[in-house]
Amino acid sequence: MSSPRTRFYRDKVNGKFMGVCAGIADYTGVDALWIRLGFLILAFSMGWPFFLYFALGILASKKPGYLYSDREEQKFWQGVRQSPARTAREVRASFRDIDRRLADVESFYVNSNPRLSAEIEKLR
Repeated sequence: MSSPRTRFYRDKVNGKFMGVCAGIADYTGVDALWIRLGFLILAFSMGWPFFLYFALGILASKKPGYLYSDREEQKFWQGVRQSPARTAREVRASFRDIDRRLADVESFYVNSNPRLSAEIEKLR
């Protein structure tokens, strides 16, 4: 079963009719205006996208209000949906950066405090 944050939902809050285009925009991270324009062009040139729109409008779940706590979290999950491998690399890089910064802080405090340095060496 997929995570609730990686599923497709209709976005009735930001939607115009059934929330399908707004849901696609939320899912992909593309602006809803471009999704709507693309849908209209496809729908009027081919016709079948109308059926797909209504099917998604009926079958897709409504987006829960508690899905994201803020805009930053929403952007993170859009990145996960677009490229999970890239997101994993970015998270690993963030953790490496945090680890490096913590090591710098530890080095600063240990080097400037010989007593603390001796205590740390006793613990090893």
